[in-house]
Formats: sequence, structure tokens, C-alpha cells
Amino acid sequence: QVQLVESGGGLVQTGGSLKLSCLASLRAPGMGAFSSHDMGWYRRAPGKDREFIANINSGGTYYSDSVRGRFTISRDNANNMLYLQMNSLKVEDTAVYYCNANPPLRIGGQNYWGQGTQVTVSS
Repeated sequence: QVQLVESGGGLVQTGGSLKLSCLASLRAPGMGAFSSHDMGWYRRAPGKDREFIANINSGGTYYSDSVRGRFTISRDNANNMLYLQMNSLKVEDTAVYYCNANPPLRIGGQNYWGQGTQVTVSS
């Protein structure tokens, strides 16, 4: 039972806000509880590599330079949920956003990704 389901993306104008949600079921051999994993948000913009942008664990949070000060990551361990509050959105934030453990889960010898959720920011 391994599942990553992202939602909450959409179309928004520059300066707007969105909140992304992720249901993360991480039940697999060798894995501990959801709360024991570093969880993060990743994104992939057209023509670019997948970018790690935020992390959360019991000790605190991390943000990449590109989103720091504008995005906030949070989690609800009781419900296996991960969130990303996105404020002051810019055109360059346009991407498909993915949640995952950090480092990413591996199944069958390769990284496992959900479908992601599309965020499009227009000027």
C-alpha cells in the first residue's frame, strides 16, 4: 500500500495563492510510520529537471531559494496528509507539483511518483 495523491492545483494570476494537498500512504516493507519520514514537495516545470522545493520533518522545515518566504509546508500525521500553501505566485512557479518522501520512495528499483497536480500562473 503505497500511494501519493496530489490535489489543489489550478489556474491563478500572478500574486495569487493556492493550497496543495497530498495524501501519502507509505505502508511498505521496511517503512516506518508516516510521521517518521521526511516529506517534501517537488515540482517540474516545462523543459526543466524535477526540483526539490520544500521539506518537513520533526525538526523543522526547509525551502529552496526559489520559494522561501512565499511557500509554507505543513503536515497532518494523524491523517497522512501533506500540504503546501503557496502565496505571491509568480509565472515561474508554473509546474507540475509532486509530493514524496525525501529521498523519494523507490519501488521496483526506481523512484515512485504520483500523478502530480498542475499549477499554472498567468500574468
